[in-house]
Amino acid sequence: MAGQLREKVAVVTGGASGIGRATALRFATEGASIVIGDLDATRGEETTAAIRANGGSAIFVRTDTTSEADCDALADAAMQEFGRLDVCLAAAGISDATYVSGQESPGVEMLTTDESHVQNLASEQWEKVIDVNLKGVFLTDRAVSRQMIAAGNGGAIVNIASIAAKVPLPGAAPYCVSKAGVWMLTKVMAVELTPYDIRVNAIGPGFIETPMTATMAADETGLQMMLQMTPMNRLGQPEEIAATALFLASGEGSYFTGELLHPGGGMFHG
Repeated sequence: MAGQLREKVAVVTGGASGIGRATALRFATEGASIVIGDLDATRGEETTAAIRANGGSAIFVRTDTTSEADCDALADAAMQEFGRLDVCLAAAGISDATYVSGQESPGVEMLTTDESHVQNLASEQWEKVIDVNLKGVFLTDRAVSRQMIAAGNGGAIVNIASIAAKVPLPGAAPYCVSKAGVWMLTKVMAVELTPYDIRVNAIGPGFIETPMTATMAADETGLQMMLQMTPMNRLGQPEEIAATALFLASGEGSYFTGELLHPGGGMFHG
């Protein structure tokens, strides 16, 4: 077992699938004890079991990141189980209001018809995405940073934003705006938490092969749309984002704070 996170404790929201799961597994191989927070208890327990089967240490805490009480309980669980909290990956998120954790998202229609354009968008659809993608990250970051400050050992927080924080996608306004909000939240918190030796960074992936992109990737039109936007002409893998998260969470990224890194296969982001 490698050791970039040896004796560290990492909280990972959205850790039951996709980028969150890949990062939880990678952090565990680097020596971290893992606290997985997710709505999907079945997949969450499966990820926990996979870490333990490989000699790691992990627990699962069912977490709705839009709930203040749940986020506080998640951070508390890390302290109660492992006695410290050093790293957080805030990866819980949705592509649109109908998305369910661990399941495939709507396909290319979301981006190619005007039904989901702002002028036709129901306010509750807007609020759902903002609630999960932005408020959820805020509540997660607030809960873990309070524990980190109280412990006095510093720490590293990594938020999952998106290339869509900078690239406008017609039909995906709530997603784009929520991820742009995560980008700015990251920057503000980085400034605020520097006195406590807590670094806060974000990752803005391009199109990654996860349940969130599976429906679009299965549709030839959707797949070609994603590939045409990506100069490397392929979808990224969750493990590639996990490697970026490891860099930001470990000593290798010790001089990074307030940054948004884009593993996007060369996709233009301005």
